[in-house]
Amino acid sequence: MYGPPHLQRRSFLKLGIGSAIVLAVAGGALSLLQPGLEQGKLSSGARLVLRRTGQAMLAGTLPSDAAAQDAALEALLTRTDTFISALPDAVQAELSQLLGLLASAAGRRGLMGLSGTWQEASVAEVTQALQSMRLSSITLRQQAFQGLHDLACAPYFSGQESWAVLGYPGPRAV
Repeated sequence: MYGPPHLQRRSFLKLGIGSAIVLAVAGGALSLLQPGLEQGKLSSGARLVLRRTGQAMLAGTLPSDAAAQDAALEALLTRTDTFISALPDAVQAELSQLLGLLASAAGRRGLMGLSGTWQEASVAEVTQALQSMRLSSITLRQQAFQGLHDLACAPYFSGQESWAVLGYPGPRAV
């Protein structure tokens, strides 16, 4: 008679570490096939990841009008390309891996915790997934959240159109 397997703590830890390694290798392989950056600019998959995470992270600061919001998000992506081009090659390579992984189904589910596709995910679902990353006990998920946060917020708030939302009148004339 066969019963349920009895995993000892050591076996369970080995299984967890092995699974993490397999996911990391698979994610790395996926990011090699579909990098997040192509010639120093966001790939189409990375643009979608940043558009959707930007909508969630910047909710309340983006224009409510759909056309104006789309224009603000396109401006964010353009400034993000400029921002990334000024980063060192090693940082660009890490961002390419992160964005490539998140653009893949395995990375979206495993790292982000988002089951639906980026196109289908609502702002509320993306917000919930981002909060899960931010509050995760896994350092890698927290670091990925911080990277996405910086990629969405720094370029967005560097644009003049976002200053009014912050109550910032702009630089003083000297």
